Amino acid sequence: MNSRAHFLLQREFQELKDNDYKGIVAFPVSEDMMEWEADIEGLQDTFWHGMSFQLTINFTPEYNFVPPVVTFRTIPFHPNVDQHTGRPCIDFLDSHDKWNTCYSLSSILLTLQVMLSNPVLKNPVNLEAAQILIKDESMYRQIVLRLFHEPFQLKDDSSESSKDTDKSIRYPAAVAQYARENKRPYKANYQTERIRLCSTPTSPIETDTITKTDDSEEWKSDYEYINEPWEEEVEDLVAWTNTLNTDTLED
Repeated sequence: MNSRAHFLLQREFQELKDNDYKGIVAFPVSEDMMEWEADIEGLQDTFWHGMSFQLTINFTPEYNFVPPVVTFRTIPFHPNVDQHTGRPCIDFLDSHDKWNTCYSLSSILLTLQVMLSNPVLKNPVNLEAAQILIKDESMYRQIVLRLFHEPFQLKDDSSESSKDTDKSIRYPAAVAQYARENKRPYKANYQTERIRLCSTPTSPIETDTITKTDDSEEWKSDYEYINEPWEEEVEDLVAWTNTLNTDTLED
């Protein structure tokens, strides 16, 4: 006997097909409709446009009383996507208390598409991506494009590590490598759009402009306590580039 969630997802699947949202494709991969795959492309007029990222969406028979589990299979170098798990940082997906039964498959996918193209710099889960985006938007864009078109793979002989490498891109080493090849000072002049991710299907996703200066302080102190070797390498490279003479480089 099919569950309530099954019939609900059948209806939402039909609504998704009828609306035919640009840059969004999603379909069930299990007969009970509890497991889905999706492809999301960045919005037009952003540098994310043309890049498509694969996701999995896992529902339970309790849907839509509880949110599904969303995971990026193609993990973007993005402040709001965990670089280790591929989980997007969206409050109504992370907390049952903030979930609302008026949310649907369409609203989830549209929110993910907006989040992808409009990073939120307040409390990021990928601190490296946020730091680079704040300090040098141009370098951030080049890293994102490079990682998307030429996925970075670490050499590892163990089969278990190889599987993990295939599942997600190892960004830290790629960032450090890119910093070595592009030794130039950062320019801290970035401004971005902040999105309120909790949106219902009947109300548009709101945006408001914020500057990077105030928000960056909220997570900077947490970042200082992280002592990963690759992060120290990136910090050393950043410190070194800041000592370079800009006039000399331009000559």
